[in-house]
Amino acid sequence: MALAFAVLMAFGTLPTPLWPLFSARDDFGSTMVTVAFAAMVVGAAASFLLLGHLSDRFGRRRIIAPALLTSATAAVLLVAWHGTAGLLAARVVTGLGTGLMASTATAYLSDLHLRSHPEKTGSPVPGLVAAAANLGGLALGPLSAGILAQWAPAPLTTPFVVFGTVLVVLAWLVWAGPETVEREPVRGASTRFGLRPGSRPAFVAATGIGFFSFAVMGFFSSLGAVMVRGELGISSPFIAGLAPFSVFAASAVAQLALGRLTAPRMLTIGIVLFPLGLALTAVALFHPALALFLTAAAITGAGAGLLFKASVGQSLATALPSSRAGVLAVFFAVAYAGMGLPSIGFSLASHQLGLHTSMIGFAAALSLGALASVVASNRVEARTARAHRASTT
Repeated sequence: MALAFAVLMAFGTLPTPLWPLFSARDDFGSTMVTVAFAAMVVGAAASFLLLGHLSDRFGRRRIIAPALLTSATAAVLLVAWHGTAGLLAARVVTGLGTGLMASTATAYLSDLHLRSHPEKTGSPVPGLVAAAANLGGLALGPLSAGILAQWAPAPLTTPFVVFGTVLVVLAWLVWAGPETVEREPVRGASTRFGLRPGSRPAFVAATGIGFFSFAVMGFFSSLGAVMVRGELGISSPFIAGLAPFSVFAASAVAQLALGRLTAPRMLTIGIVLFPLGLALTAVALFHPALALFLTAAAITGAGAGLLFKASVGQSLATALPSSRAGVLAVFFAVAYAGMGLPSIGFSLASHQLGLHTSMIGFAAALSLGALASVVASNRVEARTARAHRASTT
């Protein structure tokens, strides 16, 4: 299941080092690159909000296998339908599959772990595996596409044929696995989004953290390859894929290394690394150097990964047991909005204000937004702890 989660997320970022090639083939600029990337966000948000709760009613496996086949359909569109319209349509379909998977996979992994280890209720392992698969998969996409585009034939065809085939195989394997939610007839109105009493402020703070942590991931995914080509003068698809790979790989590594820390500690470390990496990214544009740019991307990714890991755990803790997938669907819808909207804003601002000025403003805005969200989360945590102590005394 973790492998299926990782591969589907990798498919979402697979076009990242290929954007300059798509741009040359279909004759569009950097703004259309961000729009094409954001088309996936539109599909994902719609899937999260309209379909993300369904696994709580119909079962995890019954949602995840179609999610994998939906993404495989997007691969067919990318191979068969050339042009901007085909690219946008394929990205929307990719988003639909991503939304179905991301809102369900974390809950399914938690169910599977509890099924195998009933004595380990509340274990952090499922959340850690889910977060690592999510961000590790996002890292795998640009690296795989960069390698295939650099050394395999047909760079705009081969990556999608390979991943489309793997997605179909994984759909069959997931379908052969156990179901952890029994399908029952619905009696009365179902609760798509249900929070534990008094937990709404914690959920709002968690979604804010998710929004800003995903914003930098969207930035490097949509514009990282364009910057490597335009600012550093490097046309290699493999090198173009290294910037987004560095962001997502550092996110996954940071979670694996520090994911067992408490949420407040992860937030503290993350909120230090996050603005530091963004500041170095701005410096790398003023003094172009590939090593500095990749280092900045890795530091930013590590900070964003820790913020993301803590926020996923916090949002899941606020959900009613019968609404975990629905709550995660809303959380990921907000996070994916962060992945798309700020990048479009940055691209538009860069045409008016210039790349360097826009990068400084972008770094400052994301850093301040993430800091405000972390402060709000810590205040909610402190109030909850005080209320708990008062109730026990």
